[in-house]
Amino acid sequence: MTVTVVVADDDPLVRTGVGMLLRSAPDLAVVGEAADGAAAVGLVRRDRPDVVVMDLRMPGTDGTAATRAITADRADDPDLLTRVLVLTTFHDDDAVYGALRAGASGYLLKHAAPADLVPAVRRVAAGDAWLDPAVASRVIAALVDTDPDRDDPPQLLARLTAREREVLTLMAHGRSNDEIAAGLVLSGATVRTHVNRILMKTGSGNRTNAVILAFRSGLVDPRR
Repeated sequence: MTVTVVVADDDPLVRTGVGMLLRSAPDLAVVGEAADGAAAVGLVRRDRPDVVVMDLRMPGTDGTAATRAITADRADDPDLLTRVLVLTTFHDDDAVYGALRAGASGYLLKHAAPADLVPAVRRVAAGDAWLDPAVASRVIAALVDTDPDRDDPPQLLARLTAREREVLTLMAHGRSNDEIAAGLVLSGATVRTHVNRILMKTGSGNRTNAVILAFRSGLVDPRR
């Protein structure tokens, strides 16, 4: 199955380079390019790609605002499955947390792009999360204890079935959907259904936020 991708970056050289990397993979297809966030949102609404590779700092509508618009559209339209992979040079806390809270499914730094871009796009398209190792540890550490926009974590967790808690635990341990399916002897479709229900019941905008909930609720110990 081919994964369709839109690349959004205001630097034409970056767009060209990212496009070349993605086109080198036989299962990825670049279906559009955008120089700002507003154009990216327009392409998503028109072409419904699987993934947007999104820069954060762009003129006009920036990447965070565009991500928020795309994920809001996805919430209103269950058939719109576009996910956002942020690709940026910025790894300060405001940039990282802002993108994740806006609904980004992955965060990748540009210096890692040659090695990690293609696998990151694949993972995000499959419904998994991707956090650059340079930001992952401090994201979990900072968000485990505080997130003022969320309901009480134990109450959210109480909405899940025993199987959904089991799936969420494996998600928090970094397992992909395929790995969860193999470990629990379930079909991939069944795991995707469980993940979608976890996101819906907990109000998590994406897989990363669901994992943070697992840590904050005590379901998973972040030190292990």
